[in-house]
Amino acid sequence: MESKKVMEEEEEMWRREIVTSVMRIVSTRLPQRDLISLLLVSPWLYRTLVSYPSIWLVNKSLTLLLRSFQVFNFTTMLFFQNIDLRERTNAGDRLLAALSLPRYRQVKHINLEFSQGVEDTHLQLVKSQCHDALSSLECLNLNGCQKISDSGIEAITSICPKLKVISIYWNVRVTDDCIKHLIKNCRNIIDLNLSGCKSITDIGMQLVAESYQDLESLNITRCVKITDDGLLHVLHKCSSLQTLNLYALSGYHKKHTYKKISLLAELRFLDLCGAQNLSDEGLGHIAKCNKLETLNLTWCVRITDAGVITIANSCTSLEFLSLFGIVGVTDRCLEALSQTCSATLTTLDVNGCIGIKRRSREELLQMFPRLTCFKVHS
Repeated sequence: MESKKVMEEEEEMWRREIVTSVMRIVSTRLPQRDLISLLLVSPWLYRTLVSYPSIWLVNKSLTLLLRSFQVFNFTTMLFFQNIDLRERTNAGDRLLAALSLPRYRQVKHINLEFSQGVEDTHLQLVKSQCHDALSSLECLNLNGCQKISDSGIEAITSICPKLKVISIYWNVRVTDDCIKHLIKNCRNIIDLNLSGCKSITDIGMQLVAESYQDLESLNITRCVKITDDGLLHVLHKCSSLQTLNLYALSGYHKKHTYKKISLLAELRFLDLCGAQNLSDEGLGHIAKCNKLETLNLTWCVRITDAGVITIANSCTSLEFLSLFGIVGVTDRCLEALSQTCSATLTTLDVNGCIGIKRRSREELLQMFPRLTCFKVHS
């Protein structure tokens, strides 16, 4: 009995001193994913870490994480609902290996962003070998996976009936057929990122508009084959959009295209960087989206004070505004913004606006006390 008591005391000292000392060191250096893994190594280690929450207090996010583990069933709540292979090598084989394990049968999020070694054949094998594993999948990130084509999208989406968010940024191989597969297999998409998918055309946008009228977020940055007609399909049908990213799309020429953005009453985020044909008149219509919080007008070279003042008077919840490179604006628009948006603006970029007086940070803070970012573009 005495020896057992000594062993228990030694173990308690180990838990209290050695383990906690090590964790104080590594908890500020390891990625959150690895720290979660430590919690899952063994029941003993989990109990030890939970018994001494002070070691987590060095990192606020980890403290919140620990609390969530204490409230919920940690083994199923977070770790096994996510497969994160971002920037990993042999990602296709790793994905197949993970999905073959019973504990990943309820995975909700898969991140393959900029991973290497994932191709159409891997996604087809997932369909044939792990077709039940993705029945609960809600979010799929395929950003930068340039070896995936329409056939890969068809395979993976065919077994993801609950998918809500899909991101296919920087993929020049996917075409409008990708959209056809998506709308056939996944009826609940609310967030669609096609940024850099240069082969998507107006046909794809028409399919999106007709099938996803509850869409909340759309990113078609640098989708250069989408014309006014494609965008107009979306603006007329997808009235629930809260985020619309049209970055680096300067080719819209029809006078009424930008005006129709005013149909998006719930819009919070709008990126029009490089919209060379956007006029004050068009911006006046956009000002009807009075819930806007983020507006990027960088290099919208036809804009003047008149357009920005209309925005200032209508969009009084603005938190982010970039006027970078617009030579037609002056101090008049800045004064209007200070009267209506000074309580909300945290980011304001007026660099390159030669008509606006150069001010120090301190002077800008007098006009906009909440500013924390003064430069968006370098």
